[in-house]
Amino acid sequence: MAEGFAREAGWHAYSAGTKPEMEINPNAVKVMVESGIDISKQTPQPVDEYIDNNFTIVATVCDNARESCPHFTGNFDQKIHKPFKDPALVKGSKENILMAFRNIRDEIKSWIDSLD
Repeated sequence: MAEGFAREAGWHAYSAGTKPEMEINPNAVKVMVESGIDISKQTPQPVDEYIDNNFTIVATVCDNARESCPHFTGNFDQKIHKPFKDPALVKGSKENILMAFRNIRDEIKSWIDSLD
């Protein structure tokens, strides 16, 4: 979701995970479409694919990633961490899960907007 909002803001954004899933969570795709952004074609990548790249900002967006990210050896101007709860861990009804995704989506959008 962060990559989708960052790209919408005009940034060259890449998202990666320490253990990326084979596909984007369909709940994330659904709630981002509600915001007018299609992330269905994004492909989760292992963070190691970007380890030697140069970036303006390197950001981690959940506590799990912050704790297990490898040392980033590329050049970057700023490294930031924003601890978003992982909505994929929410249990309950489909509507409860979607509400969690919507809440995190909105938090991510506010954060990205504040960086711009």
